[in-house]
Amino acid sequence: MRVAMIGTGYVGLVSGACFADFGHVVCCVDKDPSKIERLNQGQMPIFEPGLEDLVATNVRDGRLSFAIDGAEAIRAADAVFIAVGTPSRRGDGHADLSYVYAAAEEIAGLIDGFTVIVTKSTVPVGTGDEIERIIRARRPDAEFAVVSNPEFLREGAAIEDFKRPDRVVVGTEDDRARVVMTELYRPLSLNETPILFTARRTSELIKYAANAFLALKITFINEMADLCEAVGADVQQVARGIGLDKRIGSKFLHAGPGYGGSCFPKDTLALVRTATDAGSPVRLVETTVQVNDARKKAMVERVALALGGALAGKTVALLGLTFKPNTDDMRDSPALDVVPALIARGATVQAFDPEGMEEAARLLDGVQFKEGPYEAVTGADVVVILTEWNQFRALDLDRIRLLMRQPVMVDLRNVYRPDDMRARGFAYSSIGRA
Repeated sequence: MRVAMIGTGYVGLVSGACFADFGHVVCCVDKDPSKIERLNQGQMPIFEPGLEDLVATNVRDGRLSFAIDGAEAIRAADAVFIAVGTPSRRGDGHADLSYVYAAAEEIAGLIDGFTVIVTKSTVPVGTGDEIERIIRARRPDAEFAVVSNPEFLREGAAIEDFKRPDRVVVGTEDDRARVVMTELYRPLSLNETPILFTARRTSELIKYAANAFLALKITFINEMADLCEAVGADVQQVARGIGLDKRIGSKFLHAGPGYGGSCFPKDTLALVRTATDAGSPVRLVETTVQVNDARKKAMVERVALALGGALAGKTVALLGLTFKPNTDDMRDSPALDVVPALIARGATVQAFDPEGMEEAARLLDGVQFKEGPYEAVTGADVVVILTEWNQFRALDLDRIRLLMRQPVMVDLRNVYRPDDMRARGFAYSSIGRA
């Protein structure tokens, strides 16, 4: 089948490359000439393990291409995916749908024959209705169906998630669209992935409900971690003890500095606004948003306490800046709260991240970026693990202790064992553990 993918961000590029790998002919379209130029040169605009090779293979085999002008691809397409950004709108927290609606306007003037228009972007309930209205107003004669097909990709594992998903959600009640979507995802039948067909509005809500539930789960274990510290329990054992219950499950029960990234912060906020406007407020999600925001800001106090309460004149080594490992994504990372607060309290910040420093340099002022973890800890009064990259899990701790001004570690991801760290001579603190 022929696919046009509007947008070459995280969702669009990964989805387009994976559809091409399924055997479809895909053209990814983006208005940014520099991005298209880089893609045509084999340079990825994002870091995602395996993506560069996947793109190169499918470009070489003629199934994947990139274009600034999507007219030809849209006219020829069986399905046109809208995979543009939906950031939080300034002022009210609603999802900004201007890029989605602009794409719909463009698509309306170009579709030729029956075409399935698919919202891959995360959009509030009712967005598909508005897309349909826009296209129908522009092209009353057009044959098309608007379908919701939310993505459930984890950054750092996106290709695997696309090719071996837990489920594929498709929101449509149009029989012709159902046939097209089934054919697009037909290769997944080999691993018996269920395709869940629902009404369009239901599909739109599934995405927000899923992300809100996971955000709530993270926030719950973070609050349990605080309670563990107060009563002398171990949050990792608590998480294991409840996670072995199949009704709860072990995923997303890792205590830390709070969630960030491109999805959870904006999607929880958008769901809160949607629910409020509908007269059916989601109080648990509202509280989750508030607790998580406060938690990220509170991490600085943990660093200060490890140094006796004062940060002025101290050097802080930060290991990890991205919101999670295996990505260069800095969106809503805890680092964006922690770093400015450290500097405001008089600390010098030395930082290293395997993939995120280029983006971090655009967002954070006053940071001394280092070439590796050992360079970052040299002369530091405290080392803070902010992102659990694999290379931080097996550091030469004896070397780090000798490089530091004083051996103090604040482990915000619970990478190391408290007893072992203290035996090595570190003043060590972590999350939810004695």
